Amino acid sequence: MLASQAQPQTTGISLRRTKAEDMEAVVALDAAIVGHARHLYFQRRLKAALAQTERHVQFSAELGQRFVGFVKARKQLGEFGRSAPALLLEAVAVAPGEQRRGIGSALLERLEDEARRLGVPEVRTTAAWRNHAMLRFFDRAGFQLSQTTVLECAVRHNRVAAHDADRVLAPPHLSGFSATEVDYGTAAANDYDALAVGHIETRQLQSTDLGDIVRIDQRVTGRRREAYIRELIDEATNDAAMRLSLVARRDGVVAGFVTARADFGDYGRMEAVAVLDTIGVDPDYAHQGVGHSLLVQLFANLGALGVDRVETVVARADFGLLGFCYDVGFRQSQRLSFEKRLA
Repeated sequence: MLASQAQPQTTGISLRRTKAEDMEAVVALDAAIVGHARHLYFQRRLKAALAQTERHVQFSAELGQRFVGFVKARKQLGEFGRSAPALLLEAVAVAPGEQRRGIGSALLERLEDEARRLGVPEVRTTAAWRNHAMLRFFDRAGFQLSQTTVLECAVRHNRVAAHDADRVLAPPHLSGFSATEVDYGTAAANDYDALAVGHIETRQLQSTDLGDIVRIDQRVTGRRREAYIRELIDEATNDAAMRLSLVARRDGVVAGFVTARADFGDYGRMEAVAVLDTIGVDPDYAHQGVGHSLLVQLFANLGALGVDRVETVVARADFGLLGFCYDVGFRQSQRLSFEKRLA
């Protein structure tokens, strides 16, 4: 999504939280930039922001009585295995003809003030390396390249699906699906071997799985992240359009789980892209194909929903995890990852 060519001339600009009645203005501004209206995407995002003001942050800009820009972000609590929270900047847009007036910069500064109020020390985002206007905007705003790599994998014709296509269960029905990071902090990197002989059942995650998922996550990370896991489950069970989440059972026991989100529109994307949030495997079930089965079923479900690509983010120094991702078919994305530490 295009941003303003940031300049310090902010006279006359007023900023406020985005309201429900701003919906049509947001959609119209976005359509003027990307070429088509995305009502459903912004409707869901605004609904989440109004319901969870401490998790979803959205601000709008007015010049006189005219709606001229918006910014939206969501708070990350534990994605990628990190212990410190961050705001994930998903979109910042300025009306065509109103750029170079500092509107984008003013919106970003307001977002950073809100991050400080929430006790969040960092803002993160991604952008396509060919989006030169956005890259210049992030440069002037003080962002730096992060120490993570954005990876992507085709949902079809990947090595996971090719190996175990005959083991995939029929995807469950998901209605109202719209279609975007992986917490491999809860994954055992050596779990993704060939499937062992024996039955591994995968099904949709349920609210009653909370205790098992917290247990698995704690065993792998060494931290009890119940609040983060609870929020993942709440989203997974209350808004199937936003999350695709599965658990794997072996010998009647929950042995692993995976959560993924999908959206039409984050970071200015035009197509539906799923992004892995968290995958966890109980160490007692390592080397038994649990994580592998979860990925097989997840990719099958995504394919049935018309999603063609999965993204994730991996630390550049995590060579073991990078090796696994490359082995199953992930490759470096054309998107770059940025971060800004707040004073």
